[in-house]
Amino acid sequence: MSVKIRLRRMGQKKAPFYRVVVADSRSPRDGRFIEEIGTYDPNTDPSTFKVDEELAKKWLANGAQPTEVVGKLFKLAGIEK
Repeated sequence: MSVKIRLRRMGQKKAPFYRVVVADSRSPRDGRFIEEIGTYDPNTDPSTFKVDEELAKKWLANGAQPTEVVGKLFKLAGIEK
């Protein structure tokens, strides 16, 4: 089973916010997930990003692959593999 750290879209039409979740790579974007580790709101100025660093590092150490966008957010937050 391949595990990804990715964004789950929430919110209204044209006003999205995202939850950072750990999910099986085969599950749909807004479908089942294993664990929620943070949030991302691009609508605020500047964008708001909160993540539980301990959980993120635990999942990265266990082999979870972040998506491209989540990888950039982790880099901004100072979370490295």
